[in-house]
Amino acid sequence: MRIDIQLSVVLFFVLILRSQGEAATQVEQNDWQWNLPHDVDPPFVPENNPMSSAKVELGRELFFDSNLSGAGYVSCSTCHLPEKSFSENRKVSVGITGEFHTRNALSLVNTAYMTTLTWADPNITLFEEQATVPMFGTHPVEMGTLGYEKKVLNFLSDHPLYPDKFKAAFPERDTIDFEQVFMALGAYQRTLISVNAPYDQYRYYGQEGAISESAKKGEVLFFSESLGCSGCHSGRHFSDATGQPSFHNTGLYNVDKKGSYPQGEQGLFEVTNVDSDKGKFRTPTLRNIELSAPYMHDGSIKTLEEVIAHYAAGGRSDIETAASPLRDARISGFELTQQETYYLIAFLKSLTDSSYVENQQRNAPFQ
Repeated sequence: MRIDIQLSVVLFFVLILRSQGEAATQVEQNDWQWNLPHDVDPPFVPENNPMSSAKVELGRELFFDSNLSGAGYVSCSTCHLPEKSFSENRKVSVGITGEFHTRNALSLVNTAYMTTLTWADPNITLFEEQATVPMFGTHPVEMGTLGYEKKVLNFLSDHPLYPDKFKAAFPERDTIDFEQVFMALGAYQRTLISVNAPYDQYRYYGQEGAISESAKKGEVLFFSESLGCSGCHSGRHFSDATGQPSFHNTGLYNVDKKGSYPQGEQGLFEVTNVDSDKGKFRTPTLRNIELSAPYMHDGSIKTLEEVIAHYAAGGRSDIETAASPLRDARISGFELTQQETYYLIAFLKSLTDSSYVENQQRNAPFQ
């Protein structure tokens, strides 16, 4: 298949995707079935990238294929591991050059329902445009594809299987290009939906024995006004990022006693340059939270017990980091006994959907 690609063309595609994606609607192609519970709506899909089984399958293989990277040994799945609910098992990501990043990779579970896709950039709202960041970004370098575009497309074009798969996914196209790569990856990531945890069976489908009595007591604590967890971790997906883009400062740092976070970790401020946005990050989902440690945008908190202690203290208030004046007003602290902490963690663990994790592991290619 003929290859004709320039980075400028890739950026042009991103602009097209953004403009068309703003009018996103729920679109399904004839052969695609979401297979979701009756009370769960499918996620929004851009009109110019309708779902299809062939496209999802192609995206799945591309997601796990390290040949999309410049040097050929980093894939999307390097930082988004299925067994970790598509998050990672290190504090922060490490790029293909060995550079340590400042952010921990977000879990991709139910990200299709989020109105913004990264920790702190409200402008990235489509999977198709987000994929350009790890592949072509330079600050920091992630997959390092920039400068290796021809190599990657040669691999896809000369592969014994990929050309037919691209043709099946994009029958109107005669050449393989990065726009198709981004679209296939987007289609696959929209299928990473987890709504079958024991808590779902208990709360939404009437199975009283699906979770323990301890988890039920933890649910009461979670939704109580005194703890306020559900103020930000709201709705079916346990995140307020499913509506209007919402970012919060949880008091994790206060390096200058004015609310600043460490350099390179300033969150929303790095996009808006508004002082009050320092330390604001998107609310992650709590689904499969048991699997996605370490926690916070920089992986600085190791366990759920430590996360609860952080919020119980109203944000960090140790000698090195006094309470931040920019922390969200809802981060005001609370008191829990050791037994109540156990109940709360039991509830959080009831959000672990083993069927989701096992299914994605079983379907990961190249094993």
